[in-house]
Amino acid sequence: MKLPIAFIEKYEKILGKKEFQEFLASFEEKPVSAYRLNPLKDLSVMANQDAEAIAGSPFGYYGKVAGKSANHVMGLVYSQEPAAQMVGAIADAKPGLKVLDLCAAPGGKSTQLLSSMDNQGLLVSNEISAKRSKILVENIERFGARNVIVLNESVENLAKIFPEFFDLIILDAPCSGEGMFRKDPSAIQYWNEDYPAQCSVLQKEIIDEAMKMLAPSGQLVYSTCTWSREENEDNISYMLEKYPNLSLIPLTHEFGLAEGINMSEVVRCWPHHFRGEGQFIAKLQNKTMVAPHISKHRLKNDKNKGKNANTVSSEQYKLWETFAFENLNIRFERQLLQVFGDYLYLLPAGLPDLGRLKIARNGLHLGTFKKNRFEPSFALGLALKPSEVKNKTEISDEEFVMYVAGKSFKSSSECSGWTQLVIANNGLGFAKLVNGTVKNYFPKGLRFKI
Repeated sequence: MKLPIAFIEKYEKILGKKEFQEFLASFEEKPVSAYRLNPLKDLSVMANQDAEAIAGSPFGYYGKVAGKSANHVMGLVYSQEPAAQMVGAIADAKPGLKVLDLCAAPGGKSTQLLSSMDNQGLLVSNEISAKRSKILVENIERFGARNVIVLNESVENLAKIFPEFFDLIILDAPCSGEGMFRKDPSAIQYWNEDYPAQCSVLQKEIIDEAMKMLAPSGQLVYSTCTWSREENEDNISYMLEKYPNLSLIPLTHEFGLAEGINMSEVVRCWPHHFRGEGQFIAKLQNKTMVAPHISKHRLKNDKNKGKNANTVSSEQYKLWETFAFENLNIRFERQLLQVFGDYLYLLPAGLPDLGRLKIARNGLHLGTFKKNRFEPSFALGLALKPSEVKNKTEISDEEFVMYVAGKSFKSSSECSGWTQLVIANNGLGFAKLVNGTVKNYFPKGLRFKI
C-alpha cells in the first residue's frame, strides 16, 4: 500500500524506527472482519457457532456475516469491525440511562449501545447526513429496538433541545480516517499533512456543543478512527482545560489496547498491537452535581406534550386498539403513541418536545392507518417477540427466499388475518394469511433475490 510521505515521516517519528516497521507492515495484511450478536433476539440458533470471540467486546466475534441470510435480515447479527466495537464496549451503556450517539451512522455504535440497554431508557441516535440517516434507521429497525429516536440534525440544534440532558454521550467524531487506510484505501486520497489539524477544528466545535448536553454526573466517550494526536490527545487536553468539571476515567490496557501518546488514561488501537483497524477512545466524567434548573426545562416540555397535531385521535386509537386486541399479547401506553400523517409511532418515555428537530425515526414505527383499518409495520414484526403476538407462522428456508424476493406462498397454517412470520423464534415482520396464502408485506425497498 502506498502511503503519503508526510504520513510515513510523522508516524516514524512518533513510534520510533523499530515499532514503526511493525506498524508499516500491518498495512500489507488483510483488513479484519467481525460481527456482533444481538441479545435482544433469540440467539439459540447461533448457540453452536465456533467463531472466535473478540476479547473485551461482549457478543463480538471475528468473521463475516452473510448480508442476505435470515439471521442478518432479522437482526440477529450486525457486521462491525473489531476496533469500532471497543467504543460501545467502553461506553458500557446501562438500562435506564438517557444516551446520545451523536454521529451515529451507519449504526454500529447505536446497536451496540442498545444491546446493553435492554430496551430500557432512551437512546437518541443522530446523523446530520440525510442519506446516511436512512441507513441508520434501517439498521436500527432490523435490530428490533423500541427505545430509540433517530434524528437528522446539527449538533447546535440538538444542544438547544437537550440542555444538560444525557447521562451518556458517545461522540465518535468525524476525522481524518487514518485508521481506515487499510480497510478503505480511497481514504488516503483525502489525506494531506494539514488535514488532521483541520479536522481538529471541527471536532472542537462539536465537543463544545456536546458538552452543553451532558447531564450532571454524566459521562462522555470521545473516539475517532484516526491516530492523529491533533485529533485525539490534543482534543482531550482541550476538553480538560476548558471544562474543569471534567476528569478522565482511566481505561485498562489489555487485549492489545495501547496507551495514548503521553496520556495513559486513554486507549489506542494500533494495527500491529490490536487485531483490527485504527481507533482512539477516551472516557470522561462530568464531576458537576445536580443542576436545579433542569427539571424546570423538562416540566415545560412535558406540559406541552400532547397538545399538538401529532396526538392520536379517538378514531385512530380505536383502529389501533382493535388491531392490538386481535393480534397482540402486549399493550402500549396511549400517552406514548404519536402520529405523523398516517404513521403511528411508539415513543420512548422521557422525551422533551422534538417539534423543532428533523426526525428520521420517531421511536418504534407501529404501522399505518389505512381507510377504516390499521396495517402493522415491518419494524413492529421485527421488534416483537413471538410470545407477544397471538398468531405466528413458522416459515422454511425456501419460503424465506420467496418472501424476501416479494413473492407470496401457500401455507398449511389454519389461522387467517395478520400473522407474524417466524424463523427460529425470531420475527420476520407481519404478513396476511388469506385462504391459505401468505400475502407478501416485505418492504419493496428491501427486497432481494438469493
